[in-house]
Amino acid sequence: MEHAHEQHPHHHGAAGGKVTWAAAAQATLHCLTGCAIGEVLGMVIGTALGWGNAPTMVLAIALAFFFGYALTLRGVRAAGLDVHTAIRVALAADTLSIAVMELIDNGVILLWPGAMDATLSDLLFWTTLGIALALAFVVTTPVNKWMIGRGKGHAVVHQYHH
Repeated sequence: MEHAHEQHPHHHGAAGGKVTWAAAAQATLHCLTGCAIGEVLGMVIGTALGWGNAPTMVLAIALAFFFGYALTLRGVRAAGLDVHTAIRVALAADTLSIAVMELIDNGVILLWPGAMDATLSDLLFWTTLGIALALAFVVTTPVNKWMIGRGKGHAVVHQYHH
């Protein structure tokens, strides 16, 4: 039985709509960019200040959220949203995605033998971070696909880009 109404193949997430893996991957890549900037900057600052592992990780996670939200804010502000609405959109679009990404990313770093004690000049630091971010991307992409399909997450952002 055919339906009289077909969905657009590039649909980005009205509730119940078809969501492509490419759209989910793009949303996750956006999130990964902010998280990676925050993670690396937090590690650099914490290391430069001689902080221990725990405060450095807290700073890295805080900066990952900050930069993840900042990238979304930049986009929705450019689309004409006022600051208050833009902040609400960024929080709705990115909070779960960043949280999952940070949980996976930092979990890998915590569990990887020697990674927490590696310095910025160690290959182990960069290898572990790369693997952790890649794994976080793989785990977070289905989360974003699920959220976009329900009109949440980056589906909220996309309504301001069209």
